[in-house]
Amino acid sequence: MQWVNALSKRPSLEAAIEEVVEQAQQSLQASPDLGLVFISSAFASEYSRLMPLLQERLKIPAIIGCCGGGIVGMNPHSQAEEIEGEPALSLCLAHLPGVNVHPFHLSSEGLPDLDSPPQNWIDLIGVNPSDKPQFILLVDPFYNRINDLLQGLDYAYPGSVKVGGLASGRLTNITAVFHGSEHYQAQAVGVALCGNIVLETIVAQGCRPIGQPYRVSKGERNIILELEQESNVDDLSLVVSGEPISPLEALQKLVQDLSEADRQLAQNSLFIGVVRDEFKQRLEPGDFLIRNLLGVDPRVGAIAIGDRVRPGQRIQFHLRDAQTSKEDLQMLLTRYQQQHPNSSQLAANAGALMFSCLGRGEGLYGSPNFDCSLFQRYLNIPLSGLFCNGEIGPVGDETFLHGYTSVFGIVRQP
Repeated sequence: MQWVNALSKRPSLEAAIEEVVEQAQQSLQASPDLGLVFISSAFASEYSRLMPLLQERLKIPAIIGCCGGGIVGMNPHSQAEEIEGEPALSLCLAHLPGVNVHPFHLSSEGLPDLDSPPQNWIDLIGVNPSDKPQFILLVDPFYNRINDLLQGLDYAYPGSVKVGGLASGRLTNITAVFHGSEHYQAQAVGVALCGNIVLETIVAQGCRPIGQPYRVSKGERNIILELEQESNVDDLSLVVSGEPISPLEALQKLVQDLSEADRQLAQNSLFIGVVRDEFKQRLEPGDFLIRNLLGVDPRVGAIAIGDRVRPGQRIQFHLRDAQTSKEDLQMLLTRYQQQHPNSSQLAANAGALMFSCLGRGEGLYGSPNFDCSLFQRYLNIPLSGLFCNGEIGPVGDETFLHGYTSVFGIVRQP
């Protein structure tokens, strides 16, 4: 298995395509089975020309891609770069012996509804769950059934990893995804990889918990109406203690105990972490699904979040800033290294994809190339990707659409 990437910053689309195709083919030295292309939104007026021009220069059985407000790829010095707000084209080629590569593209009208049996989703994708496919998904942000798509794929292909992101623009509302020789708007494209291949993920949501966990005692739709405080009994079980309180009251008590710096941060960077394993006592980063805090109703003390809630769920307030995002990604990369003692030997036959939020990058860290450089410090493998309008990756056993997150997909041989 071989993965290579080439990056061009040429402002001419023809010149950029010529450069990445030549560099990628020279590096690969084998017939490509899969291509992934990421194009800067600076080329928005030329999206319709991308795939025909690529197809003239590159014979490849399966290729998908999308646009991004920022593009990630490898420069000629084998260093990953994040190109934000400027013309850029990133091409990833993969030689995948023993792997069945199955590309697909989906309109929202063609999706089964969520009450349909799994077989309807299997017929739509065209891959049997017994083949244990791994999925890369690229979705236009105007695709109006994104969450249905993720839930349907989890339903039909439990245990299969799904990773990807939403196309994005910077200073433009024109977005597109690409498949074969065509470009599409308001649709989804993807590839299912089966066989001699493993797809692993690192989902860095960039938040730290503050205060203590609570259990939702009353809630409807996306509104939390009442909380109950938890406490541990001999670290073996969780019990509810104290009187139920409103979410607003819990938040006000929490803010009073914060440092001045965190109080300032809470004004703009406060989030809700929803615990995925309701029975786990010792909560760690990665145990939470981070969701936006959308608003507060002071009349009843309720808060609204960016997801559905139900009684019994556990939540904890979180803060996000540059330092927390850095430490979160470092911790996850360290954990991956510890779980894979031979990760330093991956470079020869592995690749990685990065799907990062437009709200990260230089705007968050104050310096360029932060996430991709940190990733390469731990895993020196070819990296490509984009800055997204939403990032797709698993938390626990389910796949979610995230925000303010960097999702990495690491593709390697078993």
